[in-house]
Amino acid sequence: MKPIYKLSLTAVLVSSALLLTACGEKAADPAETKAVATQATAEEAKAFVKAAGDEFSTLLLEVNRADWIASNFITEDTEALSAAAGQKLTEMVVRLANQAARFNDTEVDYDTRRQLDKLKQALTLAAPQDKAKTEELSGIVAKLNAMYGKGKYCKTPDNCLDLGQMSSTMASSRSYDEQLEMWTGWHNTAAPMKPIYVRQVELANEGAKELGYADTGAMWRSKYDMDPNAFALELDKQWGAVKPLYDALHCHVRAKLSEKYGADKVPLNKPIPAHLLGNMWAQSWGNIYDLVAPADADPGYDVTKLLADKGYDELKMVKGAEGFFTSLGFAPLPETFWTRSLFVQPKDRDVVCHASAWDLDAKDDLRIKMCIQRTGEEFSVIHHELGHNFYQRAYKNQPVFYQESANDGFHEAIGDTIALSVTPKYLQQIGLLEQIPDESKDIGLLLKLALDKVAFLPFGLLVDQWRWQVFSGQVKPEQYNEAWWKLREQYQGVAAPIARTEADFDAGAKYHVPGNTPYTRYFLAHILQFQFHKALCEKAGDTGAIHRCSIYNSKEAGAALNEMLEMGSSRPWQEALAKLTGKPEMDSSAILAYFAPLKTWLDEQNKDRQCGW
Repeated sequence: MKPIYKLSLTAVLVSSALLLTACGEKAADPAETKAVATQATAEEAKAFVKAAGDEFSTLLLEVNRADWIASNFITEDTEALSAAAGQKLTEMVVRLANQAARFNDTEVDYDTRRQLDKLKQALTLAAPQDKAKTEELSGIVAKLNAMYGKGKYCKTPDNCLDLGQMSSTMASSRSYDEQLEMWTGWHNTAAPMKPIYVRQVELANEGAKELGYADTGAMWRSKYDMDPNAFALELDKQWGAVKPLYDALHCHVRAKLSEKYGADKVPLNKPIPAHLLGNMWAQSWGNIYDLVAPADADPGYDVTKLLADKGYDELKMVKGAEGFFTSLGFAPLPETFWTRSLFVQPKDRDVVCHASAWDLDAKDDLRIKMCIQRTGEEFSVIHHELGHNFYQRAYKNQPVFYQESANDGFHEAIGDTIALSVTPKYLQQIGLLEQIPDESKDIGLLLKLALDKVAFLPFGLLVDQWRWQVFSGQVKPEQYNEAWWKLREQYQGVAAPIARTEADFDAGAKYHVPGNTPYTRYFLAHILQFQFHKALCEKAGDTGAIHRCSIYNSKEAGAALNEMLEMGSSRPWQEALAKLTGKPEMDSSAILAYFAPLKTWLDEQNKDRQCGW
């Protein structure tokens, strides 16, 4: 379960904004729009951006407050209030995006143009200008979300399991057949989505073309401050660099699974059956660590026990994480953070327990919402969430359209970067650990992290690779499932555990597909976090192994980090990256350096094995 953040413009609008021409009786004629646009002045454009920003700021506070209440006091009434606020936001972005089109041909200064573009790029799906099609697309989006949310597998009419229950079984079961039953039960719930999704692609592409994009995939890729096709090539380049590390991990995991389940079920020269990796989508493999761990993997300490021994309750865990940031030179969190956040699951009401970081007023009303468990894993998650909060506060003085991360991968990357500094060295510095284990004990820690971070990389890439092919027409509806599994095998080396046909729609079993949430951001975050970590360790003067580095107590690293965070999205992400790392390109060498000791160990384990598939 991945922690999230709740903040400003794009984080809200990506989930809420859909329809470009949903309001009003009649969409504007493109010729009329162009005629008006040629008459618009630079002064009018600047005034429009200012007024739109003020309107956004006011409504975002209302929406965030409604969402906070709905997440912390779950009732039909709070859900209705949240939905109503979200609808107001949707209507506003539709109206302002239409108005922003007036200035498409107006010569304006850099900041005015960038903010106009940010406003229009808040749309995830663009509806056609035909009002009936707009309403149809709106209905499809709602229907797909509802179908996913209501998905259940029923063993009998009286024994139905939801996704959470099935995922729990997938994580803990070591029965081949039980895991297969859960996998099949969930994936079959997506089949009825297919014809609806096909129609959504048609309508969204029509809207994207009216906005001047080749298709919806090209529209999504246009948000990355570079040519859409060049961006796709850059992703392939990064994947090519990390693939040898992934292949070594895959080879070792497959061999261990074959030992567990038998070579008849897990052949040593074929893709891994997708249901055996501890996760419904085989996207992260940490849940099967016990099956693949080194014999001497115990690092000699248990963070959960250390926290208990030192008297850490939930509040002290958060205070400890705040201390990480203040040691870097960041100001302490505001007093309201401590009085308004949710740290412990209430006994008297239902709440959404999924960890999240919030910025309600785009200034100083920062909060986290967690039902904290007193575990080492949760201690790292708290550091991750506060990474979001300190990012949010760093860009608070930017205009509202820049109050977001440099690109959508940066926010998650920052949270994860901070969590990478929760090392044995850091635990010793804050008094939790007496002695740092010898480096020989690092392999288990690195393998456990790789099962989550490295194993995720190809999945993080292929979800949108599939969608881009669907949006472009390269993959036709009668090829949806075949293309999905072709990419799963090509990138991940995993295969469907049973025969699948075009009557199935297995991509739809992953929330982000029916939920229309772009996925490339997660791949970017998994590359960038190690590049950030390496750069910050260098700023901190840490010359040791990168996987042992913690930037705790380094004012130099803190100053460099804050300088990038303060930029928000005011400049292209390449400039923000260069501000911290000294170079404007993504660089996968950092993740390779981080896991270098593990790669050496994996190669030794794999020397007599047949790798590849």
